[in-house]
Amino acid sequence: MKLYRFLTADDTSAFCHKVTAALNKGWALHGDPTYAFDAANGVMRCGQAVVKEADGTYTPDTKLGEH
Repeated sequence: MKLYRFLTADDTSAFCHKVTAALNKGWALHGDPTYAFDAANGVMRCGQAVVKEADGTYTPDTKLGEH
């Protein structure tokens, strides 16, 4: 099955660590990163899509973070 996740976080090193952790678990970057101002919280937010091929059959109950 092909899995897709969209990782988001405030613009801090925590976001870079989140993406790095996904890459080290076999996920691959998909598309360009995003960067936007979150006016409600007054912070910049980052986003990055990642994809991964995994064994099994996808269902809505699939826990993406466990792959």
